[in-house]
Amino acid sequence: MEDLKKEAVRWALLNAMEHGGRASSRAVLGKLIAEAPELRSRIRELAELVEEAVSEVNSWSREEQELQMGILGKPHVRAHEERRGPAELPDVQRWGRVVTRFAPNPNGPLHLGHVRTALLSHFYARKYGGKFILRFEDTNPENALPEMYEQIKIDLRWIGISWDEEYVQSNRLEIYYDYARRLLERDLAYVCTCDVNAFRRLRDEGRPCPCRGRSPEENLLAWERMVSGEIGKGEGVVRIKTDLNHPNPAVRDWPALRPVDRPHPRTGSRYRVWPLYNFSAAIDDHEMGITHILRGKEHEVNEERQRILYRHFGWEYPTAVQHGRLSMPGTALSKTQTMAAIRRGELTGPDDVRLATVSALRRRGFLPEAIRSLIMDIGLTLVDSSLSWETLYAYNRKVADGVANRYFFVPSPVRLRVSGAPDIREVRLRLHPSRPDAGERIIPIEREGDCAVFHVPARDMEKMAEGGSFRLKDLMNVRILKRGAEVEGKFEGTEVSDLPKVQWVSGGAVQVEVLMPDGGRELGLAEPAVAGLQAGTVVQFERFGFVRVESPGPRIMAVYGHM
Repeated sequence: MEDLKKEAVRWALLNAMEHGGRASSRAVLGKLIAEAPELRSRIRELAELVEEAVSEVNSWSREEQELQMGILGKPHVRAHEERRGPAELPDVQRWGRVVTRFAPNPNGPLHLGHVRTALLSHFYARKYGGKFILRFEDTNPENALPEMYEQIKIDLRWIGISWDEEYVQSNRLEIYYDYARRLLERDLAYVCTCDVNAFRRLRDEGRPCPCRGRSPEENLLAWERMVSGEIGKGEGVVRIKTDLNHPNPAVRDWPALRPVDRPHPRTGSRYRVWPLYNFSAAIDDHEMGITHILRGKEHEVNEERQRILYRHFGWEYPTAVQHGRLSMPGTALSKTQTMAAIRRGELTGPDDVRLATVSALRRRGFLPEAIRSLIMDIGLTLVDSSLSWETLYAYNRKVADGVANRYFFVPSPVRLRVSGAPDIREVRLRLHPSRPDAGERIIPIEREGDCAVFHVPARDMEKMAEGGSFRLKDLMNVRILKRGAEVEGKFEGTEVSDLPKVQWVSGGAVQVEVLMPDGGRELGLAEPAVAGLQAGTVVQFERFGFVRVESPGPRIMAVYGHM
C-alpha cells in the first residue's frame, strides 16, 4: 500500500507540473488505473488514497513540488510489450484455419458488451490470417429495425473493425427451409401443434407430446401448411427431436421454426415461417465454415441445442470460446431496454449521452483506440467484468491527452475588470503543452481605459472573498476589490505564485453550449480560436474537460466527454 501511495504522489506531482501547480484527483486516479487495470477492483480504496496524495501535493509550493519530483522521480509507465493481451486461440492447428464471426441482431444499437465480442473475434481472425464474417441475425420480424443495419456497420468501422464477408439472415430463408425439410424427412424433427403449456408439462416430465409420433410424410404436409399460412402464429412450431431424458428440460425437443404474422422490414410478407436463433445460427455457422465462436457464457444452453443439431447432420461443431459478461453498474447495456426508453421519449436516440452505446461514446469524443485498448486488456476471461465510467475515462484520457489541443472555456461566466493591468493586447499560448509542433493560438485582451476585461467562472468567484487573490491562468495575478454583478480586481504582478488558478477569456469570446453526460447543458464562453474548429474535433477545455465539437456556428455546440 505504501508503494501505491508513493506512485499516486508521483502522478499527482506530474499532473501538478502540467497544470500550474494544482493536481486533479480524477486525472491521477485515471492514470493509476490506466497503468494498472487490475486496480479497478479496489477503486474506492484507491480513490481515497489518491485524494490524500493530491491534497498533500497541492499544499506544497511550486518549489517544493519540483524538489519532490526530483527526489521521487517520474511515475512508472508500463511498456506496451509487458501487457499480455488476449490468450492464444485454442484448436487452431486442429482446424487448420480460423474463421470467426460477429452476428448482431439489428434490434438496437451496439454497446460495449457487443464491442467486446466483435473486437476479440476480429482480432483472432486477423492474428491467424483467417476470415472475419459480419452476419445480421434478423429472423425475428417483430424486432428488426431497418435503421440499425447501417448504424451497426458505422459503429464497427469506427471502432476499427473490417469484415471479409457480410450476410443477412432474412435473405437466406430458402436455405433454412431446405434444412428444415431434410430434418422432417429423416424424422429428426416434427411439426408440433400442441398448446404450449401442455407441451411444457409433458416435456418437463420427460414424456413425448402427441405430435412427436407423426410420420415424416405427415410432418411434411404440416410444414407446407405452415409455409402457406394455413397454420398461423401460435398454432404450430417445428421442433428438433432430442433425448427426452436430457437433464435440462430446456434442451428437450427445442423449437426451431415458427410462423410469424408480422411483415419483415426487409422482405415484407414473402415468408410466413421464420427460424429461431438456435436453428439459423447453427446452420449458418456450418454453411460459412466458422471454426471458432466467441460468445458470452450465458449461451451454454444455446450451445447444447446447436450441438444436437450438428449431430443430426453429422457435422463437427466449431470451437466455442466463452467469456464473462461485461456490465456497467448504473448504466443500461440492454438493447431492449434502450429502445424501449427511446420509444417512451426518455432518451433522445441511440446516441443519447447518458448511454454506453458505441454511437453515444463516439458523440462524446471517446477515441476508438482507447476502447480497443480497454477491451483487449479485459480479454477473454470467464470472470464477469464490472466496468466503471472512471476506468473508461482513464483509458480514453491516456490517448486523448496526447492528441487533443487545449483551449480556454469559461462556464457560467461573470465579467472581471482588472485595474492597473499592463497594456497587453493579446496572449499567445501553446495549443498543446508537450507538442510545440502543434503551434499556438492567440487570445485577444479586451481593454477599457486602464483596465483589462475578462470573463471568469462565476462559481470560482463565489468561493473567494473580497481582498483575496487568485491567478488568471498563464497570465497574471489579481486581487479582488469588489464583488457584484461584475467583479472589480487589481493587478498584482505576473510572477507564477501559489494562488488558486482561474480560467478566463477576454476579447472576441464565442458562445459555447456543452451537452453534459447527465443530459444537462452548460453555457459559457470560449476563446476565439474555438470558432474555427470543425465538427467532430476533440479538444480539451482546460480545467473543464475533454469535449467533442458537435456543430460550429454562431453558437457552438459541444458534447462533454470527461475530465
